[in-house]
Amino acid sequence: MAKEIERKFIIDKNIWQPTGKTLPIRQGYLSTDPERTIRVRIAGEDAFLTIKSKGTGISRDEYEYKIPYSDAGNLLQLVAYPPIVKTRYKIVFEGKLWDVDVFSGENEGLILAEVELDSEDEVITLPKWVKYEVTNDARFFNSYLTAHPYKRWEENS
Repeated sequence: MAKEIERKFIIDKNIWQPTGKTLPIRQGYLSTDPERTIRVRIAGEDAFLTIKSKGTGISRDEYEYKIPYSDAGNLLQLVAYPPIVKTRYKIVFEGKLWDVDVFSGENEGLILAEVELDSEDEVITLPKWVKYEVTNDARFFNSYLTAHPYKRWEENS
């Protein structure tokens, strides 16, 4: 078991410029239960099955397993909601690896950044393209976005 310690942020689209290595991602959820999520992800040429516990603060338990690509494709056909499609940019800033996800499809217009930490109290420097933090806002969990796409949020109409 691994402990995921992560913070999530909205990106200022007027400042951030796509840069770094990219990875196309398609993912869906076999379970979006708030107590645990079960995610199937195809990332580039790799595929994963991930189980995440309910978080406490910015931490949660995470179990991730590489699975055959064809199995992931079959499992994605079993998800209750359309898969999330996004392009991930890997950016190193101040010694930390940031994942910047540019969503497409029903979540187009949303750009989120995540950074994994070594401890809950780790202090980080935020890049200038970070607008504000949404770590504890469940609307920005991918498991929520799959059933409640960003494009359908009233404030985005």
